[in-house]
Formats: sequence, structure tokens, C-alpha cells
Amino acid sequence: MPRRLLNRLNAALERRLPEQRLFLRTDTDTRFVRLRPLTQAVALTGTAVMVAWTIVATAILFMDSIGSGSAREQAKREQLMYEQRLDALSGERDQRAEEALAAQERFAVALEQVSQMQSALLASEERRRELETGIGVIQSTLRTAMTERDSARSDAETLRSEMTADARAAGDEGPSAEDVAATLGYVTAALGATAADRDRMSRLADSAEVDADRAALDLRLVEQRHDEIFNQLEQAVTVSLEPLDKMFKSAGLNPDDILGQIRRGYSGQGGPLMPMLPSVQSDGSPDDSAERAGRILEQLDRMNLYRLAVEKTPFALPLNTSFRFTSPFGRRWGRMHEGVDLAGSYGSPIYATADGVVVHAGWSSGYGNLVKIRHQFGIETRYGHMSKIRVHVGQKISRGERIGDMGSTGRSTGTHLHYEVRVNGSAINPMTYIKAAKDVF
Repeated sequence: MPRRLLNRLNAALERRLPEQRLFLRTDTDTRFVRLRPLTQAVALTGTAVMVAWTIVATAILFMDSIGSGSAREQAKREQLMYEQRLDALSGERDQRAEEALAAQERFAVALEQVSQMQSALLASEERRRELETGIGVIQSTLRTAMTERDSARSDAETLRSEMTADARAAGDEGPSAEDVAATLGYVTAALGATAADRDRMSRLADSAEVDADRAALDLRLVEQRHDEIFNQLEQAVTVSLEPLDKMFKSAGLNPDDILGQIRRGYSGQGGPLMPMLPSVQSDGSPDDSAERAGRILEQLDRMNLYRLAVEKTPFALPLNTSFRFTSPFGRRWGRMHEGVDLAGSYGSPIYATADGVVVHAGWSSGYGNLVKIRHQFGIETRYGHMSKIRVHVGQKISRGERIGDMGSTGRSTGTHLHYEVRVNGSAINPMTYIKAAKDVF
């Protein structure tokens, strides 16, 4: 039956594909191969399928080549834009650092001016109290002199009346006219001296009042300048503290808890005690400037604590050379990628992103050459795939200190740094800290 079906197929194809014979000739014999219509049809069909598959595969490869070329160009453009953005962020960070340093210098100068103003204010207040005491003494002396003058005048009048009465009663036996004239002259001289003392005391009192008015004016000018300095300091401190508060909150950290830990670690006191600012004025009324100065000092202390906290928190980048992000934080190929990959030149220096202590410096499966640094607040950073490690276990590291060189050790497909941040053992996206500090440093 199959043979009969093949014969029918050959007969049907005979019109289109007549039977062909392929002769094979040798030196001693001649043979031929019969190519029946069905065999020719199968061969042609196979050839056509092969040609079509070749065309389709070539087209697919060509389209894939075009698509991959476009993707590479797009990736290069994105890389260039990202590097430009990083350069701009680096410039802004340096500018913010310079502004912060300048602000600290201005704060120091302003505090020195406040100290000088306070000293001048205290000296002026002391001078005013002395003038008030002098005016009181002069007024008391003046009242005493005027009382003595009036008493002397009254005694002189009484004496004159008595002498006149005695002269009339005694006639020629009383004192002579020369004695009376001498006595009156003495009394008149005493009265003139008393009047001169009164006039001198009056002039001194007027001069003291003028000095007191001048001192009061100077005091008001000093207080006004003092108030202007306080306003500038309050504004500057507020403007400087807001970005720092926002930076720590953006990184998921509680600023009050962080500063509390820093304050407990830097709580030493000692040295000679300096005089406190007076909390009340000379008239007993409360002194608002002392309270304002206290608030400003508290805010400056908060800024100083922030400075210490920033050094101990990984807000910095581990690389200062050119690099590009090749793999973000998150799932990759079905597995969790617990850090970010930063690709750069072989041997590029790697820096610690915060103060801490090295707890691991050596080989680790998958990571290759690995450095682990333990920081405060339960934070740990990891730096993997290094070509060279430059620190040892137990070494204290400062932010920005070089800890190794970039390489491709361990499970790695090329030169790059694998950078991790862990909080209490859990992996956190390092970009959370880096982005939080981009507008501050």
C-alpha cells in the first residue's frame, strides 16, 4: 500500500518534476542515481525551508544588532548625564562645605562681638550706677550746705538783733562799732563761702546729670546693636539647622535620638567657671538678651552635635574618582542585591564614608576582598571586591580615610565596588543616605 501511494505521488509530480538521472562515471564503470519526482520535491522543500530560516535568522540578528546599538548609545548618554550630575553635586557639596565653614567663622566672630558687647554693657551699667551714687552724694551735700547756709543767715540775723538791742540797753558800755563790723564781716565771708560751695555742687550735679544721660544713650545704642546681632545669629542658626534636620529625617534617622547619643558620648566638663550673663537688669526687670543668648548657644551646641553625628553617619560617597552605577539596590536575577555597584578604574581609591572601627578585613566568599566598618547608631558599611586592602581589624577609621583599592575579586564580572549599608544587621539602600546629603554637602 505505501509503495502504491508513492507511485501515485511520483506520477502526480511527474508533470512538474520529471524523473532525473545523475550519472557517476569512474575509470572502469558508469553508474547513475535515479532522482524520482518525490525525492526532488522533498529536496526542494528542504532547500526552501533552509533558505527561509536563513533569511529570518539574518533579519532577527540584524534587528537585534540595531536595537543593541541604540541601547548602548542610550546607556552612554545616560551615563554621561549621570556623571555630569555627579560632578555638579560634587561642586555643590564643596560649595556647601565652604559655606558651612564660613558660617562657623561668622558665628565665632559674632560670638566674640557679643562677648565684647556684653563686657561694654556691664562696664556701662557699672558706670551708670557709680554716676547715680555720685549724684545722690552731691544732692545730699548740696541740701546740707543749703541748710547750713540758711541756719547761718538765721544766726547772723539773731546775732545782729541781739547786738543792736544790747547796744541800745548799755549805751556807751557795749561793744564798739569796729567789733560789730568785724563780726559781720566774718559772718558775711562764711555765708559767701557757703554760697560758693552750693554753686559748685550745683554745677557738679548738672554735669553728673549730663553724664548720666549720655551713659543712658550709650546703653540704649549698645542694646540696639546687641539686638541686631542676636537677630542675625538667630536667623543664621535657623537656616543652618533646617537642612541638617531634614537630612537625618530623610535617611530614616531620628535627629533627637542621634543627638542624644552624641551628647552622652561628649559630656565631659571642667576648667575655670566663666561669669554667667546677668538674667536681670539693674532695676530688677528680667533681661531678655540673656535668654536669647542662651537659646542661641543651645542651637550652636546642636549644630556642633550635628557636625559630630555627620562624621559618624555614612552620608558620603566611597569614591572620589569618576564612576558609574552598574547595579542598584534590590532584587536582581531573582535574588536580593543588598548594596549598590559602582564601576570605575582598576585600583581607584576607596574611602570610608563615616568614622568607625574595622571589624573585618580579608577574604569573604562572594565578596572577595572585603572590609567591614562598624559605626555608631547600629550602622555598618561593607566594601567588597577590592584588589587591595589597606586597613586591619580593630583599626579606628575616620571619614574620608582610604581603606583599599577597587578591583574584581570574588564573584564579580568586572572591576567595581560593591557598597553596602546595614542598620542593626538589615541591609538599607545606600542611596538613601547619599541622596539625603546631596543638598547639604
